[in-house]
Amino acid sequence: MQIDIKSPYLIFLGDEPEETHAKTGLGIAHWRPELCAGQYRLPGSGVDLGLPEMTPAQARAAGAQTMIWGVAGVGGTIPGHWVATLFEAVDAGLDICAGTHSSLTEVPGLAEAAAIKAVALIDVRSPPPDLPVGTGAKRSGKRLLAMGTDCVVGKKYTALAIAKEMKDRGWNADFRATGQTGIMIAGGGIPIDAVVSDFVSGAAEILSPDNDADHWDVIEGQGSLFHPGYAAVTLGLLHGSQPDAFVVCHAAGRKYVEAFPECLLPDIPTLIEQTIVCGRVTNANIRCAGVSVNTSAMDADERESLLSELSELTGLPCVDPVATGVGPIVDYLDENF
Repeated sequence: MQIDIKSPYLIFLGDEPEETHAKTGLGIAHWRPELCAGQYRLPGSGVDLGLPEMTPAQARAAGAQTMIWGVAGVGGTIPGHWVATLFEAVDAGLDICAGTHSSLTEVPGLAEAAAIKAVALIDVRSPPPDLPVGTGAKRSGKRLLAMGTDCVVGKKYTALAIAKEMKDRGWNADFRATGQTGIMIAGGGIPIDAVVSDFVSGAAEILSPDNDADHWDVIEGQGSLFHPGYAAVTLGLLHGSQPDAFVVCHAAGRKYVEAFPECLLPDIPTLIEQTIVCGRVTNANIRCAGVSVNTSAMDADERESLLSELSELTGLPCVDPVATGVGPIVDYLDENF
C-alpha cells in the first residue's frame, strides 16, 4: 500500500508530555529530517524535536504542505481538546496525515471543511481491502523480523537501521513498514494493528511476497508476544512474515510493560525461545540473529558492560542501534544465513 504525503511537513505534538508516545514525530524527524519544516506544540508539551516552532498558518506560509499527527498514544484516539488544531490546519490550507485508529473523517465537520479548502485527510491506519487469510506457504527470498520485549523499544528503528546497513553494503534489501510511523517514513506499508485479526498473517504475507533468493525483507515488528493487549498482532505478524531471522529489541532498564505496571517483561532468552517456538509454525528454520538494545539512559561504560553481558548470555551480537550501530548483526547475517 503506497501513500502520497506532500512535503514539507509540520509535525503536530499537541500537549503530549512523554517522548514515548511521540514516536511518530520523533521517527519522522530522525529518518526524514529533510522533509520537516517545523513543529507545532500546545502548552504543556514535553516533547521537542528540535524543529522550528510554527503554527499551521506560519508553516503554510513557509511552504509546508502537510501537518503530520506526531503522537501515537495508547488506543490511537484523537483527544477532544486537540480537534481545534485539525480545523486550524485545514483552514491554513494544509493536508493532514494521521495514524490514529480514530479516522480523521469521523471528526464532525472536518471532512466538509477539508473539501471546501481542497485539502486531503490521509488516514494511514486504513488497511487495504480484501486482505486474504494467511496460507503459511513457503516464499522465496529472505526475511528478518524485529521482535520486542515490549512496545516502544526500538523495533522500527532497528529494522530501518538494518535495512540501511544492508543497502549501504550493496545488499538487495527493503524495509517493510507495519506501523503508522514506518509507513510515513517509507511511503508505503500495511498498518498491521488495524487489520482484522483473521487476516493479519495474510497481510504480512502480502507485505513480504516472493522475491529473489538473495533479497532481504526487513520487517518492522509490532507489540510483543508477552504484551497483554497487543500479543495477538505480534503473533499474526510473526506467522505471516515467516522470518528466517529475527532480532530481539529491548529498552535497557525497563522492567514492566509500558502502561501496564503489573506485567513484568520477559527476559531476553525467554523471548528468543518463545519466538522460535511460535515462529516454527511457518518457518521451521527460524533463528535469532542478534539483540538490539536502547541504552540511551546509560553512560558508555554501562552500555559496554550490558551489551557484553547479553552477548555472552545469548551467544549473539548485541548492539545499541544508535550508539554502536547494527553492523555486527549484519555481519552475523552475512556469515550464517
